[in-house]
Amino acid sequence: MKNSLKILAIGDIVGRAGREVLLSRLQGILDQHRIDFVIANGENSAGGFSITPEITQELLRAGVNVITSGNHIWDNKDIFSIIDSEPSLLRPANYPEGVKGKGYCISGKTGISICVINLQGRTNMEPIDCPFRKFDQIYEKIKDESDIIVVDFHAETTSEKRAFGWYVDGRASVMFGTHTHVQTADEEILPGGTGYITDIGMTGAFDSVIGMDKNVSINRFINQIRVRYEPAMGNPKINGVMFTVNKKGITEQIVRMAT
Repeated sequence: MKNSLKILAIGDIVGRAGREVLLSRLQGILDQHRIDFVIANGENSAGGFSITPEITQELLRAGVNVITSGNHIWDNKDIFSIIDSEPSLLRPANYPEGVKGKGYCISGKTGISICVINLQGRTNMEPIDCPFRKFDQIYEKIKDESDIIVVDFHAETTSEKRAFGWYVDGRASVMFGTHTHVQTADEEILPGGTGYITDIGMTGAFDSVIGMDKNVSINRFINQIRVRYEPAMGNPKINGVMFTVNKKGITEQIVRMAT
């Protein structure tokens, strides 16, 4: 068994540009950096909003091991057909009891047990259940069967993400933020051994406004008229972060990636 794993967390995949750049470059990244496990946030992969069953399978075939999501997971009704049956597709765990889908999964693919937990913040977002308390509940269930615990915290504000990072330090092996589509430069290993970054960024068109057509976005701000955003296509890139985590669940190294 390996003494440590390289885990790649891929930032929010936005539309066709995000899918295409990921599918064309992911295998090369995996080979070059000897990645053991891949987590990607896919909630914007279908036209910029939600994900479909077909895209789910496309991402898994390409080498993604777990697909996380967030507040846009429900924007395409077709996802209801697989949200219960696909073990590698997550929705935020802190939706109320009875909501379809699951908020965490445990994988033994690498020989080291990895639990991936998907949670959503509440500040400036839907007032769903408390992500802090939900983490506590999940942690008590899985701590004895999981060597490594990874959390995708899908949240709007830096302060909520930062607070959550301190809250799970020493329990989660890795906590990365998603949702804002802008990669932050504050990666660090917290005192308890948790690898942390506020946001891992976006995979999609960077000639854009956070993945969306820049002219539509500019006009919306100027005119204050709610027009549906359209995903952009120009200058596609992959944002991600590589975490090296030992089998005791402690992060040893964090490397940001933009390619």
